[in-house]
Amino acid sequence: MSNKIQQHSIIQSIYLHLLPGVIAGFFYFLIAPVVKHYGFPTIMALIISGIFVLLPIELGFLLYQKKITGEKLLGGIVRYLKPIKFWYFILWVIVIFLLTGLTFKAFDFASKHLMQLFSWIPSDYLLDMGLNGEYSKPILIITYVLFFFLIVLIIPTVEELYFRGYLLPRMPSKLKGWVVPIHSALFALYHTWSPWLFLTRTFGVLPLIYLVRKKENVYLGIVSHCIINSIDFVIGLIFIYTL
Repeated sequence: MSNKIQQHSIIQSIYLHLLPGVIAGFFYFLIAPVVKHYGFPTIMALIISGIFVLLPIELGFLLYQKKITGEKLLGGIVRYLKPIKFWYFILWVIVIFLLTGLTFKAFDFASKHLMQLFSWIPSDYLLDMGLNGEYSKPILIITYVLFFFLIVLIIPTVEELYFRGYLLPRMPSKLKGWVVPIHSALFALYHTWSPWLFLTRTFGVLPLIYLVRKKENVYLGIVSHCIINSIDFVIGLIFIYTL
Protein backbone atom coordinates (compact mmCIF):
# COMPACT_ATOMS: atom_id res chain seq x y z
CA MET A 1 0.00 0.00 0.00
CA SER A 2 1.25 3.46 -0.94
CA ASN A 3 1.09 6.22 1.64
CA LYS A 4 0.51 8.74 -1.14
CA ILE A 5 -3.13 9.72 -1.50
CA GLN A 6 -4.47 10.50 -4.96
CA GLN A 7 -6.41 13.75 -4.78
CA HIS A 8 -9.83 14.28 -6.28
CA SER A 9 -10.59 17.05 -8.73
CA ILE A 10 -12.85 19.84 -7.48
CA ILE A 11 -15.79 18.52 -9.54
CA GLN A 12 -15.21 14.97 -8.35
CA SER A 13 -14.98 16.14 -4.75
CA ILE A 14 -18.24 18.11 -4.96
CA TYR A 15 -19.99 15.17 -6.63
CA LEU A 16 -18.87 12.64 -4.02
CA HIS A 17 -19.79 14.97 -1.15
CA LEU A 18 -23.29 15.80 -2.36
CA LEU A 19 -24.62 12.76 -4.25
CA PRO A 20 -25.46 10.58 -1.19
CA GLY A 21 -27.33 13.49 0.41
CA VAL A 22 -29.26 14.36 -2.75
CA ILE A 23 -30.48 10.78 -3.14
CA ALA A 24 -31.21 10.40 0.59
CA GLY A 25 -33.07 13.72 0.64
CA PHE A 26 -35.20 12.70 -2.34
CA PHE A 27 -36.03 9.40 -0.63
CA TYR A 28 -36.79 11.17 2.67
CA PHE A 29 -39.24 13.63 1.09
CA LEU A 30 -40.81 10.79 -0.89
CA ILE A 31 -41.63 8.67 2.16
CA ALA A 32 -42.17 11.36 4.84
CA PRO A 33 -45.95 11.62 4.22
CA VAL A 34 -46.22 7.82 4.21
CA VAL A 35 -44.44 7.63 7.56
CA LYS A 36 -46.80 10.29 8.96
CA HIS A 37 -49.79 8.37 7.58
CA TYR A 38 -48.75 5.32 9.61
CA GLY A 39 -48.52 7.36 12.78
CA PHE A 40 -44.77 8.00 13.06
CA PRO A 41 -42.88 11.32 13.24
CA THR A 42 -40.89 12.16 10.12
CA ILE A 43 -37.59 11.43 11.85
CA MET A 44 -38.53 7.82 11.08
CA ALA A 45 -38.38 8.71 7.38
CA LEU A 46 -34.81 9.89 7.90
CA ILE A 47 -33.96 6.67 9.73
CA ILE A 48 -35.40 4.60 6.87
CA SER A 49 -33.54 6.77 4.35
CA GLY A 50 -30.34 6.12 6.28
CA ILE A 51 -30.90 2.36 6.17
CA PHE A 52 -31.80 2.11 2.50
CA VAL A 53 -29.81 4.99 0.98
CA LEU A 54 -27.02 6.53 3.05
CA LEU A 55 -25.49 3.36 4.46
CA PRO A 56 -25.55 1.37 1.19
CA ILE A 57 -24.12 4.28 -0.83
CA GLU A 58 -21.40 5.46 1.56
CA LEU A 59 -20.28 2.14 3.02
CA GLY A 60 -20.79 0.44 -0.33
CA PHE A 61 -18.60 3.03 -2.03
CA LEU A 62 -15.79 2.53 0.49
CA LEU A 63 -15.95 -1.25 0.09
CA TYR A 64 -16.01 -0.88 -3.70
CA GLN A 65 -12.87 1.30 -3.55
CA LYS A 66 -11.24 -1.39 -1.42
CA LYS A 67 -12.10 -4.00 -4.03
CA ILE A 68 -10.90 -2.12 -7.10
CA THR A 69 -7.70 -0.74 -5.53
CA GLY A 70 -6.71 -3.78 -3.49
CA GLU A 71 -6.00 -1.53 -0.51
CA LYS A 72 -7.21 -2.40 2.95
CA LEU A 73 -10.19 -0.45 4.23
CA LEU A 74 -8.66 1.08 7.36
CA GLY A 75 -5.32 2.69 6.62
CA GLY A 76 -5.75 2.41 2.88
CA ILE A 77 -9.12 3.65 1.67
CA VAL A 78 -9.90 5.29 5.00
CA ARG A 79 -7.05 7.47 6.27
CA TYR A 80 -6.37 9.58 9.38
CA LEU A 81 -5.71 6.71 11.79
CA LYS A 82 -2.79 8.28 13.64
CA PRO A 83 -2.93 7.23 17.32
CA ILE A 84 -3.60 9.75 20.09
CA LYS A 85 -2.98 9.24 23.78
CA PHE A 86 -6.21 8.36 25.58
CA TRP A 87 -6.48 11.47 27.76
CA TYR A 88 -5.66 13.78 24.85
CA PHE A 89 -8.32 11.99 22.82
CA ILE A 90 -10.91 12.61 25.57
CA LEU A 91 -9.81 16.23 25.83
CA TRP A 92 -10.20 16.88 22.10
CA VAL A 93 -13.63 15.19 22.05
CA ILE A 94 -14.74 17.50 24.87
CA VAL A 95 -13.34 20.52 23.01
CA ILE A 96 -15.18 19.52 19.81
CA PHE A 97 -18.43 18.92 21.71
CA LEU A 98 -18.31 22.26 23.53
CA LEU A 99 -17.30 24.32 20.49
CA THR A 100 -19.93 22.64 18.32
CA GLY A 101 -22.63 23.22 20.94
CA LEU A 102 -21.69 26.89 21.35
CA THR A 103 -21.58 27.43 17.58
CA PHE A 104 -24.95 25.77 17.00
CA LYS A 105 -26.42 27.97 19.75
CA ALA A 106 -24.80 31.12 18.34
CA PHE A 107 -26.13 30.46 14.84
CA ASP A 108 -29.62 29.45 15.93
CA PHE A 109 -30.88 32.82 14.70
CA ALA A 110 -29.55 32.04 11.21
CA SER A 111 -31.47 28.76 11.09
CA LYS A 112 -34.68 30.54 12.08
CA HIS A 113 -34.22 33.15 9.34
CA LEU A 114 -33.34 30.54 6.70
CA MET A 115 -36.35 28.49 7.75
CA GLN A 116 -38.56 31.28 6.40
CA LEU A 117 -37.15 30.64 2.93
CA PHE A 118 -38.48 27.08 3.14
CA SER A 119 -41.93 27.92 4.50
CA TRP A 120 -43.37 26.56 1.25
CA ILE A 121 -42.49 22.99 2.32
CA PRO A 122 -45.67 21.25 3.62
CA SER A 123 -45.58 20.43 7.34
CA ASP A 124 -45.83 16.68 6.64
CA TYR A 125 -42.40 16.88 5.00
CA LEU A 126 -40.58 18.83 7.71
CA LEU A 127 -38.22 16.97 10.03
CA ASP A 128 -40.20 16.22 13.19
CA MET A 129 -38.65 14.62 16.29
CA GLY A 130 -42.10 13.62 17.58
CA LEU A 131 -41.90 15.52 20.86
CA ASN A 132 -45.02 17.66 20.43
CA GLY A 133 -47.44 15.35 22.28
CA GLU A 134 -48.97 14.07 19.04
CA TYR A 135 -47.50 10.54 19.22
CA SER A 136 -48.13 7.64 21.58
CA LYS A 137 -45.49 6.26 23.93
CA PRO A 138 -45.11 2.91 22.05
CA ILE A 139 -44.60 4.79 18.75
CA LEU A 140 -41.93 7.00 20.31
CA ILE A 141 -40.18 4.04 21.95
CA ILE A 142 -39.91 2.26 18.57
CA THR A 143 -38.74 5.48 16.92
CA TYR A 144 -36.08 6.28 19.49
CA VAL A 145 -34.73 2.74 19.76
CA LEU A 146 -34.08 2.89 16.00
CA PHE A 147 -32.85 6.47 16.39
CA PHE A 148 -30.24 5.35 18.91
CA PHE A 149 -28.81 2.56 16.78
CA LEU A 150 -29.00 4.35 13.42
CA ILE A 151 -28.77 8.11 14.00
CA VAL A 152 -26.59 8.04 17.12
CA LEU A 153 -24.24 5.14 16.37
CA ILE A 154 -24.21 3.56 12.92
CA ILE A 155 -24.84 6.41 10.46
CA PRO A 156 -22.43 8.92 12.12
CA THR A 157 -19.72 6.25 12.14
CA VAL A 158 -20.13 5.53 8.43
CA GLU A 159 -20.41 9.25 7.61
CA GLU A 160 -17.14 9.97 9.40
CA LEU A 161 -15.37 7.11 7.62
CA TYR A 162 -16.70 8.38 4.29
CA PHE A 163 -16.39 12.17 4.75
CA ARG A 164 -13.46 12.56 7.12
CA GLY A 165 -11.65 9.28 6.50
CA TYR A 166 -12.01 9.14 2.71
CA LEU A 167 -13.06 12.49 1.19
CA LEU A 168 -11.25 14.99 3.43
CA PRO A 169 -7.72 13.58 2.86
CA ARG A 170 -8.40 13.65 -0.90
CA MET A 171 -9.64 17.25 -1.12
CA PRO A 172 -7.77 19.16 -3.87
CA SER A 173 -4.58 20.74 -2.46
CA LYS A 174 -5.13 23.75 -4.75
CA LEU A 175 -7.84 24.83 -2.28
CA LYS A 176 -5.04 25.42 0.25
CA GLY A 177 -6.44 27.02 3.41
CA TRP A 178 -9.99 26.65 2.13
CA VAL A 179 -10.00 22.85 2.37
CA VAL A 180 -11.62 22.68 5.82
CA PRO A 181 -14.32 25.38 5.33
CA ILE A 182 -15.26 24.09 1.86
CA HIS A 183 -15.43 20.51 3.12
CA SER A 184 -17.62 21.73 6.00
CA ALA A 185 -19.92 23.65 3.65
CA LEU A 186 -20.28 20.62 1.36
CA PHE A 187 -21.04 18.42 4.37
CA ALA A 188 -23.73 20.92 5.41
CA LEU A 189 -25.22 20.94 1.89
CA TYR A 190 -25.24 17.14 1.97
CA HIS A 191 -28.00 17.37 4.62
CA THR A 192 -30.69 18.08 2.02
CA TRP A 193 -33.50 17.08 4.39
CA SER A 194 -32.85 20.16 6.58
CA PRO A 195 -31.38 22.89 4.32
CA TRP A 196 -32.27 25.69 6.77
CA LEU A 197 -29.44 24.45 9.00
CA PHE A 198 -26.82 25.08 6.29
CA LEU A 199 -25.01 27.98 7.96
CA THR A 200 -25.31 26.48 11.44
CA ARG A 201 -23.87 23.14 10.29
CA THR A 202 -21.14 24.75 8.20
CA PHE A 203 -19.74 26.66 11.15
CA GLY A 204 -20.73 24.10 13.80
CA VAL A 205 -18.80 21.21 12.25
CA LEU A 206 -15.64 23.24 11.63
CA PRO A 207 -14.00 22.32 14.98
CA LEU A 208 -14.54 18.61 14.35
CA ILE A 209 -13.18 18.76 10.80
CA TYR A 210 -10.21 20.91 11.74
CA LEU A 211 -9.14 18.68 14.63
CA VAL A 212 -9.64 15.43 12.71
CA ARG A 213 -7.40 16.82 9.96
CA LYS A 214 -4.89 18.40 12.34
CA LYS A 215 -4.55 15.28 14.53
CA GLU A 216 -5.04 12.90 11.55
CA ASN A 217 -7.47 10.82 13.59
CA VAL A 218 -10.87 9.93 12.18
CA TYR A 219 -11.91 8.34 15.48
CA LEU A 220 -12.10 11.84 16.97
CA GLY A 221 -14.79 12.58 14.40
CA ILE A 222 -16.64 9.32 14.98
CA VAL A 223 -16.86 9.65 18.77
CA SER A 224 -17.66 13.38 18.67
CA HIS A 225 -20.30 12.95 15.95
CA CYS A 226 -22.01 10.15 17.89
CA ILE A 227 -22.03 12.21 21.10
CA ILE A 228 -23.40 15.29 19.32
CA ASN A 229 -26.19 13.23 17.73
CA SER A 230 -26.99 11.68 21.10
CA ILE A 231 -28.27 15.02 22.44
CA ASP A 232 -31.57 14.67 20.54
CA PHE A 233 -31.80 11.07 21.73
CA VAL A 234 -31.41 12.09 25.38
CA ILE A 235 -34.04 14.83 24.96
CA GLY A 236 -36.38 12.28 23.38
CA LEU A 237 -35.70 9.75 26.14
CA ILE A 238 -36.54 12.30 28.84
CA PHE A 239 -39.74 13.24 27.01
CA ILE A 240 -40.81 9.59 26.68
CA TYR A 241 -40.07 8.94 30.36
CA THR A 242 -42.40 11.78 31.37
CA LEU A 243 -45.35 10.46 29.33
